[in-house]
Amino acid sequence: MSSLKKVLITGSTGAIGEACARYFHDNGYFVYLNYRSQEAKAKELSAELENSEIIQFDIAKKEQVRAALENLELDVLVNNAGITKDNLFFFMSDDEWGDVIDTSVNGTYYVTKAILKNMIANKKGSIINVASVSGLVGNAGQTNYSAAKGAMIAFTKALSAEVARYKIRVNAVAPGLIESEMTQDLPLKEMKKAIPLRRIGKPIDVAECVFFLADKASYVTGETINISGGLVR
Repeated sequence: MSSLKKVLITGSTGAIGEACARYFHDNGYFVYLNYRSQEAKAKELSAELENSEIIQFDIAKKEQVRAALENLELDVLVNNAGITKDNLFFFMSDDEWGDVIDTSVNGTYYVTKAILKNMIANKKGSIINVASVSGLVGNAGQTNYSAAKGAMIAFTKALSAEVARYKIRVNAVAPGLIESEMTQDLPLKEMKKAIPLRRIGKPIDVAECVFFLADKASYVTGETINISGGLVR
């Protein structure tokens, strides 16, 4: 383990998180798998990935995050965990707003803050924030999600400017329609007609971009890669 680069992927039991975990593992990383509630799935994934370890915490709970990540040293952090609670704004409850903001915005803050200290001390690291095209263009019925993901993109730009001097890069990806638990109830066959590439994205499409930004793109920071098959351009 000591000779391997290390990555933490929050929300590792989701479709995109799992794809990222497998991709990093298959490319020589030791993978820290985070989950909030899907223990069985996390254990199953860890059993498949030889060089991995499970870390359980809810990213929206700062004390859990700090206790779990204290002194953890990483080469790469992937802030992937997120939730949707879609509703038209007029009907949106305070909890539907707050839960989405707490997870994507505050959770990204808590996890990044816990990890960044050692990255700065080691003068190296890469942080990838999984945002969404909703944060680029806004979607009706998703004011909470669009606000949260837009905040993650702005967070990426600002933090990248602060930590570049420590040889730490901060980038984001903005997935469009991806086959996952978040999109399984959508009319994807109809929706793909609006996508120039004429297909719904797969989790591996996101994982490839995340890995590229994290491991290969050594002169790229503060950027957001749109992964939408041309839907948003």
